[in-house]
Amino acid sequence: MRSPIYEPSTAQDPVVREGVMATQPAVRRTPPRLLLVNPRFPESFWSFRWALERVLPGKRAVNPPLGLATVAALCPPDWSVRIVDENIESIPLEPDVDLIGVCGMGVQFKRECEILKYYRSRGYHVVAGGSYASLCPESFGGLAHTVIAGEAEYVWGRFCADFQAGQPQALYRETGTVDLADSPVPRFDLLKLEEYTTVSLQFSRGCPYQCEFCDIIVMFGRRPRTKQPEQIGKELDLLRERGVHNVFFVDDNLIGNKKAARELMTYLADYQRKHGYVFRFGTEASLNLATDDELMELFRAANFTWVFLGIETPEVASLQEVKKTQNLAQDVLGAVRRIYAHGLDVFAGFIVGFDHDQVETFDRQYRFILESGIQASMIGLLTAMPKTPLYERLTREGRLVPTLELADNTKPVTNVVPLHMSAVELVRGYQSLYQRLFSDANIAQRIRNKFRYLSHPVPRSEDPSDRNGTILCRLFYSGLLPGGPVRIYRFVQTLVVTPWRTWPLVVTDWIQGLSIRSYIHRHLDPDLARAQRVVEATRERLCRHLGSRTHSHRVALSQNGAIPCLQLRLEGWVDRVFFRYASRRLRGMLNQSAAVLFLHVADLREDQRRLFDQFLSRLSPYGDRVSIFINQKIRSQVEVDSSVFHLLLEDPAVGTF
Repeated sequence: MRSPIYEPSTAQDPVVREGVMATQPAVRRTPPRLLLVNPRFPESFWSFRWALERVLPGKRAVNPPLGLATVAALCPPDWSVRIVDENIESIPLEPDVDLIGVCGMGVQFKRECEILKYYRSRGYHVVAGGSYASLCPESFGGLAHTVIAGEAEYVWGRFCADFQAGQPQALYRETGTVDLADSPVPRFDLLKLEEYTTVSLQFSRGCPYQCEFCDIIVMFGRRPRTKQPEQIGKELDLLRERGVHNVFFVDDNLIGNKKAARELMTYLADYQRKHGYVFRFGTEASLNLATDDELMELFRAANFTWVFLGIETPEVASLQEVKKTQNLAQDVLGAVRRIYAHGLDVFAGFIVGFDHDQVETFDRQYRFILESGIQASMIGLLTAMPKTPLYERLTREGRLVPTLELADNTKPVTNVVPLHMSAVELVRGYQSLYQRLFSDANIAQRIRNKFRYLSHPVPRSEDPSDRNGTILCRLFYSGLLPGGPVRIYRFVQTLVVTPWRTWPLVVTDWIQGLSIRSYIHRHLDPDLARAQRVVEATRERLCRHLGSRTHSHRVALSQNGAIPCLQLRLEGWVDRVFFRYASRRLRGMLNQSAAVLFLHVADLREDQRRLFDQFLSRLSPYGDRVSIFINQKIRSQVEVDSSVFHLLLEDPAVGTF
């Protein structure tokens, strides 16, 4: 193992200039206590929230924070380390620790900032890390005492030594190349693995391609680096001991180094034979997987059941435009069907809004996705991430919306000014494309189109029959029955026209389709005028009801960007009847529209707290659109689960509040 490479802080570094430490830690004589926090993700298609809440028993999130488990393994052995993933549990407001590290991807940046600012104001030494801190360390000035930029295998140890010596720097940046042979086995023991549907592993970093919109090559380079297969074997041994069965290789392109990928597949196939095919694997790969029959057979032998492909678009001109050359060597639809023929299911990412895209592009995307049979088709608006070639080009062309720094391309907004359509046409076309694809008829049609080619899927080790029965019952009552006889008929029809051995996948496709449909209904509703009317009606009813039942209240209406926002402030005495009435009205508002709720609890008497807990329980299915601020004087007495609701850590002073 080589020595760490890091950049000492300098006065010229923007992170140092803007993020001066409030206090200089003293030399520590006892091992530090470290809290690592993974901020809550905003809901997206990837969350599969409806499926987790309504259908899959006992699961809270899809993937655990592998990066934090790796950082924990890099800590000195005498350090006390705890990991909190806000996606499955509430963050502690007054943790008994010495320092706090907060990671984050771009989509978590806003929440990461809130958490860093809160803990820093409470006197903790706070450290920012993760992919977005690596890409844009300058964005954390004034928020974190220390920023870890880049891969942590070498620089984290240097930070730990400096912290214990009372001399932590403001910035540690990896400037060399990390050998993944030096990456430790993650601390899976610090993760609540039973709460997740899938557990993450990483074999490689980097991608040989140069897609213009991608930040992977900016952070990890174009020369893929890999672990040894035996390292993966050690990680699998630990997961096997923990009863894990579903594993996701989070590599951005597992076959970026095909020679290493073959060696891994051969090793995994042997591992699976020795241990009774205990694992089901999935991963991300480039489309050229379809040109390599031998590699696809190795995937099947290793028990990979699905692969995510970055298809982006069937438009040749758009692929050429963004240098997605790996998708140009073959017919894309034919490539998907060849992968199906080897028993692998296909998930895929698509993008609309490229420079060559026109209004007619939405119809072509629609036809391609329908014909391909890809159910987990995640479509995003083209978004320019900082430091990417796309970002630099559009900056030169003056085609970036300067007020929007976006990291989530699944929301109906983009920072890219389109060329051949208006921004309104782009967003409307995007919303309409999703609504068309996830009608009951088209969920069923994609299943029929897929299983014409995926007739012999990779065999799956079966879950206990009682779990399968529970999932089917929940799917029927929460997903099929609300759709009425037509949806039930379409579900039965997909079973009738597909081989019985594919039925578990057919059920999975319906769960995925209905989960994405639920997200579309709640987040991509284009009828904002209707949402505004729903919010106004809710406000009027609450005002009338509140007027005679509280000593003090405020109900206001505002805009949260383009989305109508109802603001409710509670203080003084509120009775049981109001809590029940308000929860019913607010649930109706959130169910019928894409509106959001801001709840400011200024005061709450002790005898009202049980009623308040019940009130929150009724709103929990819509928690991703409910922001709650609890006054400082009662915060220690009122519990709000930040993994369910957006718990505001400081008063945002919204509207009249």
